[in-house]
Amino acid sequence: MRAAVAASLLLLLADGRPLPPTLVAPPAAPTDARGVSFADVTRSAGLSAFHRRSGGAAKDYILEAKGGGLALLDADGDGALDVYLVNGATFDALRGREEAPPAALFRSNRDGTYTDVTDAAGVANRGWGQGACTGDYDNDGDDDLYVTNFGPNRLFRNDGKGRFAEVAPAAGVALGGWSTGCAFGDYDGDGRLDLFVAGYIVLDLERLPPAPEGAPRARVAARDEAKAEGPGMQAPYRPGASSCRYRGQPAMCGPRGLKGAPDHLFRNAGDGTFTDVSVAAGVADPNGYYGIGVAFFDFDDDGRLDLFVANDSSPNHLYKNRGDGTFQDVSFASGAAFNEAGQEQAHMGVAVGDYDGDGRLDLHVTNFENDANILYHNEGGGLFSETTYPAGVGNASVPFVGWGTNFLDYDNDAWPDLLVANGHVYPWVGELDWNTSYEQRVLLFGNLRGGRFAEVGRGGGEGLSVARSLRGSATGDLDDDGDIDVVANSIDGEPLLLRNDGGNRAGHWLRVRLVGDPSRRCPRDATGSQVFLTAGGARQRGDVASGRSVMSQSDRRVHFGLGPATRVERLEVRWANGPTVAYEVPAIDAEIVIDQARGVVRAE
Repeated sequence: MRAAVAASLLLLLADGRPLPPTLVAPPAAPTDARGVSFADVTRSAGLSAFHRRSGGAAKDYILEAKGGGLALLDADGDGALDVYLVNGATFDALRGREEAPPAALFRSNRDGTYTDVTDAAGVANRGWGQGACTGDYDNDGDDDLYVTNFGPNRLFRNDGKGRFAEVAPAAGVALGGWSTGCAFGDYDGDGRLDLFVAGYIVLDLERLPPAPEGAPRARVAARDEAKAEGPGMQAPYRPGASSCRYRGQPAMCGPRGLKGAPDHLFRNAGDGTFTDVSVAAGVADPNGYYGIGVAFFDFDDDGRLDLFVANDSSPNHLYKNRGDGTFQDVSFASGAAFNEAGQEQAHMGVAVGDYDGDGRLDLHVTNFENDANILYHNEGGGLFSETTYPAGVGNASVPFVGWGTNFLDYDNDAWPDLLVANGHVYPWVGELDWNTSYEQRVLLFGNLRGGRFAEVGRGGGEGLSVARSLRGSATGDLDDDGDIDVVANSIDGEPLLLRNDGGNRAGHWLRVRLVGDPSRRCPRDATGSQVFLTAGGARQRGDVASGRSVMSQSDRRVHFGLGPATRVERLEVRWANGPTVAYEVPAIDAEIVIDQARGVVRAE
């Protein structure tokens, strides 16, 4: 029996129920987090003033359970990370009966607190927000912001001073329908950032699938019905049925059985407008899969950005960039479409990183409960293999509904760790004897080296034990102290800001900000560039990237933990669409800026 299937069977009690989280992932000792703890500073930072709203409390329809992305960006050019939190809405707002709540842009005060500058910045959105991504699409040196919605999307062009103009209709990227994940990337190598937007479901407000009938029956195993529906999938919609059911219980429908929305690739024309080239490029998704997580990344290291789409309840997409403006669909041939048992899953978020130090980019994809989040190891030669259970990231994830996921070196030991934000979609699950809950804690997997992880979240401070129904997650050094912090948005309620306490004492570090030269066909913000660092004899890789996680944007500066190393032996930059250049590193425990055009490296 294959490893994933065998491991899944070990996680079942005699009556078919999954083991509770405390049995799947035993409480870790505080030392398991290697002297680092995460503190929940949401309230003291001022972010608790934001409360996300997504439909009603009962979550009768799938639109009410999705969304919740965010972005970390330097909105005003002061060098500090600001926080943009996407808000939801209500059906009454969509029908014009009330005003939708605004998104929120919180400007860093550079003292651990934030000020809401949404109105002054002009980024309120006021749509049923889903996610966000950033990129300097006009090559003017500042972060622009794209926000996806159920309804027209928004492209906010930054004036460099923290004020934005909404230009999506004029730019040709407003779309409509239901968009989810997005990412900027220069797929055609002309030095300008293009834009990919995933579509989820074609949802007609006048013909919604049926709402759940009645209340869930208490303490029902419903083993046979759960088997019939398949593991790790939300309640499927069957046309003509009076209601949808999950493990025998009435539940909101979808996405399976509903019509999937197309994906879109927009080519940057260089004059402030974009052209939809989805069909011509071969990435329009004619099968109607349910796209959520999006990542541009060069999986085969041929110097061209490829594209991965995490699809809910359907196979993933992996598109290889041919270099002629088109992509080849290698989803099935690569091994990244299914799990190792050949099953499609309820994929949601995607993290990209080199977790084992072999120089190739691997993938982590989150899934629904009663199924493991998946770790795909990049074997080279265009192939991925699933290493979920051998790597130690499978068992702990089975009882959780995973959303945002990020590779991050939380303890600066020079090895990427893995974080997953969790939260169920059915508010009533805690009323049943299913050993799960609506609000769930964050999972943190410490990298043990040798391709293995251990879940250390319970030993990583009280902040990681906070139970919320989270969605998008993003990482970055928000307080500029040399270690990586975490922000997660929720489906309802306030966000979560986790301050890393101790990572900067556990190991040395280096942060790299790249400034590309568009005249050399590298985008100004250097998206798509790779940084290779050698310290203490170990070589690491970090990529400048847009999007990823679940509909969220992490800091695009590249952070390296150095462990005990006190010097960088070698640092190379493979500039997007350009050569690989070596640079001297003037300092560690600092941020350095590398300017491609001037050949300058400076410490800040």
